[in-house]
Amino acid sequence: MEKSKTIEQPPKKPNIIFIMSDDHAYQAISAYGSKLIQTPNIDRIAKEGILFTNATVTNSICAPSRAVILTGKHSHINGKIDNISKFDTTNITFPQLLQKKGYQTAMFGKLHFGNNPKGFDEFKILPGQGSYYNPEFITNKGDTIIHGYVTDIITDLTIDWLNNRRKADRPFFLMCLQKAPHRPWLPSKRHYKEYAKKKFSLPQTLLDHYSNRGTAAKTAKMSILKDMNLNYDNKVDLKIIKKLGIKERKINSGLSRMDQIQKMSWDSVYYPVSEEFEKLYSTMDDEDLLKWKYQRYMQDYLGTIAGIDENVGRLLDYIEKNKLDKNTIIVYTSDQGFYLGEHGWFDKRFMYEESFKTPLLIKWPNKITPGITEDEMVQNLDFAQTFLEISGIKAPEDMQGKSLLPLLKGEKEKWDRDAVYYHYYQYPTTHAVKRHYGIATKNYKLIHFYYDIDEWELYDRKRDPEEMYNVFEDPEYLDVVKRMKEKLKAIRKKYNDSVELDNYYIRLYEERNRSI
Repeated sequence: MEKSKTIEQPPKKPNIIFIMSDDHAYQAISAYGSKLIQTPNIDRIAKEGILFTNATVTNSICAPSRAVILTGKHSHINGKIDNISKFDTTNITFPQLLQKKGYQTAMFGKLHFGNNPKGFDEFKILPGQGSYYNPEFITNKGDTIIHGYVTDIITDLTIDWLNNRRKADRPFFLMCLQKAPHRPWLPSKRHYKEYAKKKFSLPQTLLDHYSNRGTAAKTAKMSILKDMNLNYDNKVDLKIIKKLGIKERKINSGLSRMDQIQKMSWDSVYYPVSEEFEKLYSTMDDEDLLKWKYQRYMQDYLGTIAGIDENVGRLLDYIEKNKLDKNTIIVYTSDQGFYLGEHGWFDKRFMYEESFKTPLLIKWPNKITPGITEDEMVQNLDFAQTFLEISGIKAPEDMQGKSLLPLLKGEKEKWDRDAVYYHYYQYPTTHAVKRHYGIATKNYKLIHFYYDIDEWELYDRKRDPEEMYNVFEDPEYLDVVKRMKEKLKAIRKKYNDSVELDNYYIRLYEERNRSI
């Protein structure tokens, strides 16, 4: 009698949960050594997986970063170069490819562009930047307003989908896209009551005067002292600002979405802060005012981070409790880095470290060795190909990233990238960060600022990690400059970027501004 043959089942495709915050600096994650805040739940992902210490973005601004992630193509190829230009919906996104191959797909939170994200069975997304309190959502069934705090709500929607509409017989791809900690940093009640009382250590470069840098650093409008608004950013009451004779440039309209109870609670904490400022203001010099504004910035920014960390914990707990963790990849990242007072700044945009570098933590049980750290140069450009390879789907030839799978599996010998490319376009506009492109290796960073200036900067990333000294003209670095320029030329060619494309996007930008 012939023995029956066992039919081997193909391995089950993994689920993927992609958690991304908005403007979450790696300096505000304790797994990266932060002294500002403890983030035990985000740290859990690193403890159970891998922490990337050299993860960067290709264009440090919200919507273009998201377009790069979805398409696996640099901004100059996918066309979404800035927050103003429209996203070309003819681009193929990796969720579309996952969906076609049987993945159930859902997106909740902040996309920042487009009312109908392609490749998703279900979505609830914030319109544009969205609101912290009682936010409106765009859905594929009509618009709605949900009462509450946005970070909690986005997590509620994510867990509700997992609990009630996830199909157990299909793998899923789920995007949980938090609005926080995007400016103007409105924490939840449970966190602003705590964080408004905290004091934080000052960054070493808070009083930077840019004496060893070029024009771009000196002319950018990201100064906590000069460009951060007392009402919009620091939450000083308008009546007190007017009483002090201060001209306020920007008003915080986010408070208008609060209901009466929410507003009364807010005022009970923030009005005394405003009264304290009123008493101190006449005695403050510029340095005093800078330090006061920095503390208010950190209190609110880090208060919103505390909300993210709690909700990451809620999601991780749900996954484990429902036994989904064994075959689910969980990614935590941000759409870019952010300045937390370094060089006296807030915001992002520059290729300088705090803006260029982004947090990236990934766990994948039984595949990633728990608790490892990886310093290879990876980018948000790489997510599309990574998720496609993990899912057994061939990536389109025109995607420009590299799958991170070798690094996730500990096969470092299969990783051959030694440099990454960056290009920022949104100038002239808010924050006045000049157009620039550049290349970074583990040791050096070469940046070319162009359009209304023609300046080069070189930073020694090992000797000068805080990037205080531009050594482009230093005779000691003549050979380094030559090598880095050659590498920059080669990487521009590799990614199909060029002077012609630079000029093309400048013309589009100028034509658009003329028509406004």
